[in-house]
Amino acid sequence: MEDAMAHPAQSEAMAAAAPSARGRTRYEDDLYTWVQEQVALLRARRFDEVDVELVAEELEDLSKREYARLYSCLRVLVMHMLKWDQQAEHRTPSWIYSIREQRRRFDRVLKGSPGLKSRLDEALAEAYPDARDWATNETHLPPDEFPPDCPYAWDDLLQRPFDLDSVKT
Repeated sequence: MEDAMAHPAQSEAMAAAAPSARGRTRYEDDLYTWVQEQVALLRARRFDEVDVELVAEELEDLSKREYARLYSCLRVLVMHMLKWDQQAEHRTPSWIYSIREQRRRFDRVLKGSPGLKSRLDEALAEAYPDARDWATNETHLPPDEFPPDCPYAWDDLLQRPFDLDSVKT
């Protein structure tokens, strides 16, 4: 009741947005609207009307998407570091910018989902083969030019300096 007193317009809007039992959107027909309806039901504390199994699946998928974001940052970061180390003569400022950007994205992912810290080594182990393949394709070097296992420690990945002074022009 305290929430209703503090924000009456918000409480009325949530109650209005909560679907009636027969007017509910099907998950398969419109995911966005279905999610909004489930949120409204939860906020209205109408727990018996919430599609618990599908909400649980969506929450699980959300955690998988966060892991995928972490994996993606590491894959791009490692690919550019491999290229940097293997082709000094082709270094460009764009590689540096990409490395910096992926480090920023990595930090944002972990800031938003600190629970992923327990999966960092797993994500790197999964990302490295793909980063290696990508670097192989981009550099046109044979795969054996790149280490079979990730050569970078976490300090290298996150703090090793890359600067424009080391770029050959």
